[in-house]
Amino acid sequence: MTAAAAPSSNRPPTERAGRATTIIPGIMTTAGVALVAPLLSAYPLTLLTQAAIVAILAMSLDVLLGYTGLASLGHAAYFGVAAYAVGILTTDYRRGFLTCLVAGVLLAALTAAVFGLLAIRATGTYFLMITLALGMVVWGLAFRWVSMTKGDNGIAGVPRPELPLPWNLGAPLPFFYFTLGATLLAWTLLGLLVRSPFGLTLMGIRESETRMRALGYHVWLHKYLAFVLSGTFAGFAGVFWAYYNGFVSPVDVQLVTSVEALLMVALGGPGTLAGPALGAVAIVFVKNFVSVYTKRWLLILGAVYIGVILFAPRGVLGAFRREPGEHEPRP
Repeated sequence: MTAAAAPSSNRPPTERAGRATTIIPGIMTTAGVALVAPLLSAYPLTLLTQAAIVAILAMSLDVLLGYTGLASLGHAAYFGVAAYAVGILTTDYRRGFLTCLVAGVLLAALTAAVFGLLAIRATGTYFLMITLALGMVVWGLAFRWVSMTKGDNGIAGVPRPELPLPWNLGAPLPFFYFTLGATLLAWTLLGLLVRSPFGLTLMGIRESETRMRALGYHVWLHKYLAFVLSGTFAGFAGVFWAYYNGFVSPVDVQLVTSVEALLMVALGGPGTLAGPALGAVAIVFVKNFVSVYTKRWLLILGAVYIGVILFAPRGVLGAFRREPGEHEPRP
């Protein structure tokens, strides 16, 4: 039996401890934010809502980058496709939340399934460039298909979901808790995925495709399924983004959105799930707070990123985790 398919009971103590160092603080942080949220004003609460949504996007990309070893520059395509589905269904057809959620996620999954057939056969820089090109195709459609997407004007007036709840989701606090619940659901499902035998196989492929292929694993199929699942969860984030923003435009599918998602994963720590979420929070708050005081906030963000790469190549959370096989330094 390979290390990638080893049962959880046989995993090294350092691996189980590494998980505890991310899961327990993540739960405590989420609980703390949930308790503090009622004390916050509308603006920081709105930023927390935004961070919770893009955290789902970053975690979905981490399935590819952190666990499978595939860096994608087209992840905004699935995010934006789902957001457009919500925008069109709510404004033109007056559909409810459940219909929009299912349609957005399925459309993102279908897009990822088609794009995956073209991209997965490539590796390294070629994979990066193919995903970039495919993402630009979606951006071009969003920009030029004016009859469907309203072009550069975007789709405005997306209403907040109306659900049989005692709270009005149009208010900032109830919608924040609604979004936080979606983020926790995505974190739980992705956690189950990456800790399953399938997820462990992805990590084996990340370390050595040749070895996994020699051991009899269908490497292409595993990578393809990871690609589709990653795009599906990105679409899940896109659904909530449309409801949060109330507006969908080509900006949501542009290259910058994909690059920011990559930066979130690299900054927080690929292969941790909690790391990309931390990176999402950091980048959202840097963008919105630092930019108030200086127009050169991108330089500050770039300097932080360079510092992380130099002094913590595995990201902020990765710096505090020991991988299986690493030993304590001798005194």
